[in-house]
Amino acid sequence: MWKLLQKISKNLSLAIPAMMLAGFIFGIFMDAAFLKSLIIPFTFLMVYPMMVTLNIQKVFEGGDVKAQVLTQAINFGVVPFLAYGVGLIFFKDQPYMALGLLLAGLVPTSGMTISWTGFAKGNLAAAVKMTVIGLTLGSIATPLYVRMLMGTSIEIDMAAIFKQIVVIVFIPMAAGYLTRRSLVKKHGEKRFKTLVAPKFPPLSTLGVVGIVFIAMALKARTIAADPSMLAYILLPLVIIYGFNFIFSSFVGKRFLSRGDAIALVYGSVMRNLSIALAIAINAFGKQGASAALVVAVAYIVQVQSAAWYVKLTDKIFGPAPLDDEEPSKTAPEKVAKPVSEAPDEPEVSMVADIKKILFATDITPAAKYAARYACTIGNKFNAKVWAIHVVPDLLAEYSAGAGVTIKDPEKQEAFNREAVKNAEKILEERIRTTSEKVIREISACPLSKDRIIVKTGDPVEEITKAATQGNFDLIIMSTHGDQGIDDILLGSTAQGVIHASKIPVLVARPS
Repeated sequence: MWKLLQKISKNLSLAIPAMMLAGFIFGIFMDAAFLKSLIIPFTFLMVYPMMVTLNIQKVFEGGDVKAQVLTQAINFGVVPFLAYGVGLIFFKDQPYMALGLLLAGLVPTSGMTISWTGFAKGNLAAAVKMTVIGLTLGSIATPLYVRMLMGTSIEIDMAAIFKQIVVIVFIPMAAGYLTRRSLVKKHGEKRFKTLVAPKFPPLSTLGVVGIVFIAMALKARTIAADPSMLAYILLPLVIIYGFNFIFSSFVGKRFLSRGDAIALVYGSVMRNLSIALAIAINAFGKQGASAALVVAVAYIVQVQSAAWYVKLTDKIFGPAPLDDEEPSKTAPEKVAKPVSEAPDEPEVSMVADIKKILFATDITPAAKYAARYACTIGNKFNAKVWAIHVVPDLLAEYSAGAGVTIKDPEKQEAFNREAVKNAEKILEERIRTTSEKVIREISACPLSKDRIIVKTGDPVEEITKAATQGNFDLIIMSTHGDQGIDDILLGSTAQGVIHASKIPVLVARPS
């Protein structure tokens, strides 16, 4: 299930049209009115996970003031009025379609802001801050802008809009903040960011595709009567996004450094379409489906335009500063070549011959329990022990947040180089201190800083693959021993390795 959700998250530009088509077919042949009862659950699924990964404390950090001011000036002084003006031209007689354009331009920034800024090697800290500030200000300002700009065209219930903002933004934001604090306290900031936080965006994606399906199903028969409607919606969206990219690029290049300029572009162009979609379909009754349809189509334009723009970033702002560190060692150089064995004996020995042990560590305090067994068993069998650590693939994380799949070995190495080097340094130091303790009790420690493997990607996949390719006889790892609801949700690397590995696995549970 998680794998499927992750694939959907990385391919929103395909998943959104697919769900629109599915919703259209459903709405043609079925009465979709009952789907309205699912709007609130899907809205919560869409917004709450996003809030868990949002670091609100970033707002109070100093620096990049000019970038923040310019970004929010564009977000609230330019984009909403641009969306309103384009709506007047294209949807003069369809006010709820115009409302959809306005909503798509009112709530700035989302996880996509951070992901695309990371892809383009911009200022990530500034992008995170822009996301929090833009989301908060946009949520407060949306009812006021809608009333001011659309009040003469459609019936505006300010109290209803404010209520929906509270329900779909501020309550999930508070709940997400408390959840984040609880998880960081339990797992630590590093483990939360690398292992826990990446599990939440796919849940948000489930909410997004669910709402898109409902919005399309509710409008299916209207669209069937006028199929050109979708093409007509695309044109004003292309105009809005095109102008936004050009204008924000000019402002960023003129007034900011490269990193801040890139953050400004994605902080002003990437709109929080999830919030806009939730407001459209929750606050405006049956007519809100028309506005939601416009927002759903905006997903397609936003992801595709962001993907094209990242290819032009170096031409517009110049190349990113070169990393003057030497490329990190690659894991294959560290894994010993497989030992060939001639299977001459017709019968399998009843005594296990353990010569190579793979000690999998997440570099947390709990790993020391597994290290004890790796050293002890390695010494008893006179076996060599390799230590493996898997760091998160930043390219994959950004892909998930941006709604695209990017597979590029060279980019992967560049994105993860610093994390790999840090992991290698930490592992070398841990092995050194562990060896000093071990040799007080035995003559030699089977761990060695020369036998370190650092991989990037999914821990279960990389550990089992390294064990198989290296012809290891035993995998030793630890489990954190937690039984909370978050561990049920997140699963366990140890459990995953046990199920996936053909090689015996010893799991050391903390006492």
